[in-house]
Amino acid sequence: MPQSAMTVRLDSQMKSRFDELCNKFGMSANTAINIFVNAVVRTQSIPFNISTTEETPGARALKAFQNIRQSVNRNEPEMTLEEINEEIRQARAERKARLAK
Repeated sequence: MPQSAMTVRLDSQMKSRFDELCNKFGMSANTAINIFVNAVVRTQSIPFNISTTEETPGARALKAFQNIRQSVNRNEPEMTLEEINEEIRQARAERKARLAK
């Protein structure tokens, strides 16, 4: 399956905190985003509540990420990590071949 790139703009401190949390969870930020996207597509909804509570943004982000992980743990993922990594390797090889022309 061909892959597409997606660019997300984040506050640099928020990105650093997100990267640190992802590392603690044993995954890259890219893997975490892929898990989120798969959960949204699979459930056809945002897999966490959006509300106007007085929580800090960091606490909301952590809770949302934990909800996503729980959702993924309850359901079989559409693709294994090995399959995702293979697709990434293939996309990089194709890009390298295109750029070499």
